[in-house]
Amino acid sequence: MKVINSITNPYIIKLNKLKSKKYRDKVKLFLIEGYHLVSEALQAKALKQVLIIDEKNKIQGVENILVNRKIIEKLSQTQNPQNIIGVCDIKEMGEIKGSRFLLLDDVSDPGNLGTLIRTALGFNIDQIILSENSVDLYNDKVIRATQGALFKINIIYYSLPKAIQKLKNENVYIIGSSLKNAKPLRKVKSIEKYAIILGNESLGIKDEILDLTDVNVKIEINEKLESLNVAIAGAILMYYFGEEIDRK
Repeated sequence: MKVINSITNPYIIKLNKLKSKKYRDKVKLFLIEGYHLVSEALQAKALKQVLIIDEKNKIQGVENILVNRKIIEKLSQTQNPQNIIGVCDIKEMGEIKGSRFLLLDDVSDPGNLGTLIRTALGFNIDQIILSENSVDLYNDKVIRATQGALFKINIIYYSLPKAIQKLKNENVYIIGSSLKNAKPLRKVKSIEKYAIILGNESLGIKDEILDLTDVNVKIEINEKLESLNVAIAGAILMYYFGEEIDRK
């Protein structure tokens, strides 16, 4: 087993650069932290390498590097990191496919994106389509918030207007989440093939995207509250439309 003991080792310096999106995009790699995420990545065949501080934590099937606690702390982006860090391959983006979609128009908060990914897996969304200006999928906070769901659901970046046109060609029902020209959620029925669109936390869905929807829906809430967090709203919509079909 390879052993590295210095935080100034050239390879550790390269791994530390994976905290930068630009470098991640260049080398097509990203870091994960903790035993749970490493296990999920291993099952998904996304795990390339692990850095461990004890040989008893060796992971079969991937390269193992024995390091010290200082190196783990150097590479970690959490306050109290576990004693394992994984190096994963960024997979190639696939094509649009499925019958249940979640489209995200410039969602910018990493925690929101991670929660939406985890929720989409829970409510049987086939694919998540991110606008090109959405937060980076491999941001450390996004990864942690997904709790491993990142490895279990199909996610791509794509121009949303082009994606919506492709979906319409496949008879996918396009549902926008907005207060503009919107129907109350309870009055909207779902069909087998649908796409839910959620917008930016402060700006919502762009008008040019809303103009392409088949229906816009609003979640009726106490009038004292202006709006729901996008991840909460997304969970309600995914549950509602998924259950509407599954009850039939």
